[in-house]
Amino acid sequence: MNTLFDKIWDAHVVTTVEDGPTQLYIDRLYCHEVTSPQAFAGLRARGIKCFRPEKIYCMPDHNTPTHDQDKPIEDPVSKTQVDTLTKNAKDFGLTHFGMMDKSNGIIHVVGPERAFTLPCMTIVCGDSHTSTHGAMGAVAFGIGTSEVEMVLASQCILQSRPKTMRITVDGKPGEGVTAKDIALYMMSKMTTSGATGYFVEYAGEAIRNLTMEGRLTLCNLSIEMGARGGMVAPDEVTFEYIKGRENAPKGEEWEKALAYWRTLKSEENAVFDKEVRFDAADIEPMITYGTNPGMGMGITQFIPTTDDMNETTKASFIKSLDYMGFRPGESLLGKKIDYVFLGACTNGRIEDFRAFASLVKGRKKADHVIAWLVPGSWMVDEQIREEGLDKILEEAGFAIRQPGCSACLAMNDDKIPGAYIAGKSACCCCGSGDRGDYRSERNDEIGFSIGRFTVYGRSKFVNRDRLCKSKVISIVNSKS
Repeated sequence: MNTLFDKIWDAHVVTTVEDGPTQLYIDRLYCHEVTSPQAFAGLRARGIKCFRPEKIYCMPDHNTPTHDQDKPIEDPVSKTQVDTLTKNAKDFGLTHFGMMDKSNGIIHVVGPERAFTLPCMTIVCGDSHTSTHGAMGAVAFGIGTSEVEMVLASQCILQSRPKTMRITVDGKPGEGVTAKDIALYMMSKMTTSGATGYFVEYAGEAIRNLTMEGRLTLCNLSIEMGARGGMVAPDEVTFEYIKGRENAPKGEEWEKALAYWRTLKSEENAVFDKEVRFDAADIEPMITYGTNPGMGMGITQFIPTTDDMNETTKASFIKSLDYMGFRPGESLLGKKIDYVFLGACTNGRIEDFRAFASLVKGRKKADHVIAWLVPGSWMVDEQIREEGLDKILEEAGFAIRQPGCSACLAMNDDKIPGAYIAGKSACCCCGSGDRGDYRSERNDEIGFSIGRFTVYGRSKFVNRDRLCKSKVISIVNSKS
C-alpha cells in the first residue's frame, strides 16, 4: 500500500469506521453555482456555519454567459443560480470570485493556474471533472450536493476507499497526438466503464513528456472512463508550473514544500489493484463517432463493422450510429464542419489556444462555420492577448469570447442550435454522452471530437486530405 494515492489518502485520514467508510480531511472545497445552493440551505436549516471558510473557494462558471458579462444575465434560472452563490459566499464569509473578477473562470482551470491546487492536497467539488486537479499530484474527485454540505460543515467527508489502477503509456507519442488523443485511445480500448471504481495513476514516458496543461486534460477525462479520479505524480514539470504563481509557497516555505513534494511518488514495489499498459506508438490523432467517448478511433481509420458483434452489442451499436447519422465501416474524414468549440475545463487553457492559433494562422475561417473560442479563465484571456494570439485569431475570422463553461454543459446561452450534442458534462470536450442529451431542431447534424477541438457538422464531404493533415484545417479556407 505504498502508491502515490495511498500516501496522500493515508495522510488525510481522520478516523476509519470498522467495516464502514473513512472520514477524510479535505484541503480544498471548490463551489460553483449549480451544486451548492441546497448545501448552503442545509447549513441555514441547522443554524451552523462553515467550519473552515478559508479552505473554501466559490466561483460561478456553468451558468455564466460568455459575452456581456458586465450586464445582468438574461436567463432567469442562470441569474438566480449565480446570484444565489454570491449571497451564500457573502453570508458564510467565503472567498468568492464573481463574473468579471480577474480571478474568475472555470473553477477547474483557475484552481491550478492560481496555485489554489497544490500537490498532496485532497480536493473536492460538486462536479465530476474535479479529477482535473489530480494532474498536480493531488487526490481530487467530484461529490454530490449532500456531500458538499458535509464538507462545508466539517471540512471532512465520509468516503469508501477506492481501488487503485496504474495506466502506463510507454514510448513517445507520434506527431499530432495530444493528451486528449491519449485519453480517447484509452477509452476506445477500455470502454467508458473500464476504470469504474478505481483511482487511476498515469505513468510512463508518454505521460512524463506531457506538459502540465496536457496532464490536466488527461486527468480531467479520467471520469469519461468511469474512474473515481485520475492523478500524475508531481515532478519537475509540476514544480516549474507552480513556482512563482500567486498562491504558491514562497521563500523558505517553497523549499520546504518542494522537499516534501519530491517524495510523492509510487514506490518501485508499489502494488496496484490493477495494471494496464499501452504503447504510445499505437496512438494516432483520435476522433469519436458515437454517443460516448469510448466510441473512438484513429482519424485515418473507419467506423467498425458489425461482423464480429453479438446481437445485443450490435443492436446498441446500430442505435448509436443511427442517432449520430453514421454507418458501419464509414470514414469520418471529410465530413463538413458547421460548428467548432474550443474551451471548457478540458481544453480551455493557453496551450490549447496556442495550438489552435498555429493551425489557423494565415488562413480564413470558412463563412458557414460558427466557432466559439472560450478561454478557461481571465488569466488565459490575458495570456492570449499578451502573446498576440488574439490578432492571429481575429485575422483568421475568429472571435474570442469571455470565460465560462460555455457549450460543454449548455447551462448558459452557448447552445448549438443544429446538432446532436452528447450530454455528459464534458460533452463538447470529448463527444461523450451519458448524462443527458441535447437534441436540435435539425436532425441531420452530428457532433464529434478531433484532437483538442470539438466540431459539429452535417454528413457532407469536403477535402479529405486537408482534414487528415491538420485535424481541424477544414474549418478554414486554404491560403489563396
